[in-house]
Amino acid sequence: MSVASGADVLIVDAGGANLGSVRFAIERLGGKPRVSRDPQEISTAERVILPGVGAAAPAMQRLRELGLVECLRALTQPLLGICLGMQLLFEASEEGSGEGEVGTLGVLEGRVRALQPGPGLRIPHMGWNSLAVRSRSPLLEGVPAGAYCYFVHSFAVSALAESVIAVSTHGQPFAAAVARGNRYGVQFHPERSAGAGSQVLANFLALAS
Repeated sequence: MSVASGADVLIVDAGGANLGSVRFAIERLGGKPRVSRDPQEISTAERVILPGVGAAAPAMQRLRELGLVECLRALTQPLLGICLGMQLLFEASEEGSGEGEVGTLGVLEGRVRALQPGPGLRIPHMGWNSLAVRSRSPLLEGVPAGAYCYFVHSFAVSALAESVIAVSTHGQPFAAAVARGNRYGVQFHPERSAGAGSQVLANFLALAS
């Protein structure tokens, strides 16, 4: 699987531990990823990926320190949030370091809540889960029904959020993929999700800026 040679995508360097794996996944598809924390470079890129591993409060603090909050909010080109990066696209998160909700980017409607434990359920949710597609989207074009993707998370967006295009279940249904306008997000790690994840990334690279 490959995309048009030289497809431009900028990966935001917000301190996420998955920067390298996302970059390698894009390169395998024929894209030419750049990694940057510079607001001017981010704002002029054709496509932008916001990866993330960790907690919402320190992630938002880092974005503020780098001067990237308003930059990311103002983007009109395709923007893809991955894992924590997807959660940061919403209005607020319960993952506030013990201080209640933390305000996030607010470019999608909804809040991030803690996954609820239950019999036989481990938190964090870690492993392969299937996707149930809710609505058609270019992001999921060619992804087979019931495709399995790799998740690592303790918080999630409600499956009832307006932007949800696919759900998965870990005790309760949650948003696995979202799309609204130029904003896209996946709760799973496409760079670790084999063929289905590669298809999602290829679809994102094919989006017009």
